[in-house]
Amino acid sequence: MSLDTASPASKTRPILTLVAVCVAGGLLPMSLTGSSVALPGINADLDPAFAQLQWVVNGYNLAFASLMLAAGSLADRVGRRRIFTIGSLLFALASLVSGLAGNVLVLDAARVVAGVGAAAVLTSGSAMLAQTFQGPAMARAFGALGTSFGIGIAFGPFIGGMLVEVGGWRTVFLAHAALSGLVLLATRLMTESHAKVPGRVDWSGTITFTSSLFLFVLAVVEGPQLGWLGPINLMCYAGSAVLLAAFVVVERRQANPMFDLSLFLQSRYVAVCLVPVALAFGFVTLLVLLPSYFMSIDGATAQQAGITMLFLTTPTLVMPTVAGYVSKWVSVRALLVVTLVLVAVGAAWLTVLEPSTSALVLAGPLLTIGSGMGISLAILDAAAVSSVEPERAGMAAGMFNTMRLSSEVVAIAAMGSLLVSLTQSRLADGIGAYTAQGAPDADTVANAIAAGDLQSATASVSGGAQQAFNAFAAGAYTDAFHVALWILAGVCAVAAPVIGWLLRERAPLTVADPSVEVTLVDA
Repeated sequence: MSLDTASPASKTRPILTLVAVCVAGGLLPMSLTGSSVALPGINADLDPAFAQLQWVVNGYNLAFASLMLAAGSLADRVGRRRIFTIGSLLFALASLVSGLAGNVLVLDAARVVAGVGAAAVLTSGSAMLAQTFQGPAMARAFGALGTSFGIGIAFGPFIGGMLVEVGGWRTVFLAHAALSGLVLLATRLMTESHAKVPGRVDWSGTITFTSSLFLFVLAVVEGPQLGWLGPINLMCYAGSAVLLAAFVVVERRQANPMFDLSLFLQSRYVAVCLVPVALAFGFVTLLVLLPSYFMSIDGATAQQAGITMLFLTTPTLVMPTVAGYVSKWVSVRALLVVTLVLVAVGAAWLTVLEPSTSALVLAGPLLTIGSGMGISLAILDAAAVSSVEPERAGMAAGMFNTMRLSSEVVAIAAMGSLLVSLTQSRLADGIGAYTAQGAPDADTVANAIAAGDLQSATASVSGGAQQAFNAFAAGAYTDAFHVALWILAGVCAVAAPVIGWLLRERAPLTVADPSVEVTLVDA
């Protein structure tokens, strides 16, 4: 299949650029899903506090989300290849340190640095593709990038589980370091590109926006520990609001702003940015929460949990291709609505989840959710960058991915804390009956379950009461999980008609099918 490029300058090694960006793109979601499967091993080896353990995931996502827009703007001005190289180097080094970390604080810090690198890699990589390919070639290039995301999502839990079983949790991060090192070698042969935008880097806009988003996400992540209405959390929210207002003022006065606020006046671009926000609740949270459920409640190994997760993730590898061909007859507007409806139906259906539920019973709802997510991968990234001229590709990709990643951080943190809070409440009602048998308090048990380690809490209970206590705790967590699933279903069900309404305009939009360009008209 030929990938024609648009300009002589871009003809220098376009396939190498595509391969490197796609390999890096697949690594980024794999770093999230792989670390989720590794959490029980990290918990057993490093013995962290629950909040410290959660930062293995949250630290990566927080830095990834907070710096996305800044990285996109820097890539346009400083050079896409240069930012991609720096990001790949940071990601590789941070993954290496993560795999060698002797305590959880070093691991958490390394994960934050990996998130910084991931932000630089994703935004500059997307911009390089938009600059290197145009027209149908760009659609095919972003289709390949979507497929790489799908591979990372689809096989991340499975590969992570296999690595944990073979060599322990450290091998997950060491494998990511090795692959990122290969990408880093390829950057030496890539062609540099810049946006033809005069002026210096918009440091005032970069600092105000990044700081605002960081404070907001930090408040959400630390809410369960600091108290949602505690003074520190309230100060974070207030500081975030003040800095966001300052960002708007600063950007309106800039001749060449980091982000052109007028993009939010385009309903198509707004819709494209909102879809991953809903999917963060309906799909991404399950990538993190379900493996812990299987390992904690069902006693599954990391490898067994990863195999079950394939029902959820494999459709993200298959469906982008299917959606590309279906788009010959069905509008993108309809496809995005169907995406959200499928995820909503699947999340509601997943309430069949109970302790020791067979994988075949779970297959239906998991495949439904994964199919919805897979459809979106064929559309969203190309839609984000094709909504603007190539000179603002990094800017558009930066804001789109900022909303995608920040919503994932908020969704994971919010739903994780909701699960712990609901479980604590349900445990508190009956745990007194097991206190005399050595059961720990409700908070300790809830945190152990969320970390994928109900067994450690059950081990402290005297032998005759262990089975009953285990069933009691598993039931409390399962009830809480059902509440969370109904919330996830509701978010996507409400989002579906909103997205459909925003996409009511007749505007062209290219999707990742090699032979067709479609428009946003009713199916």
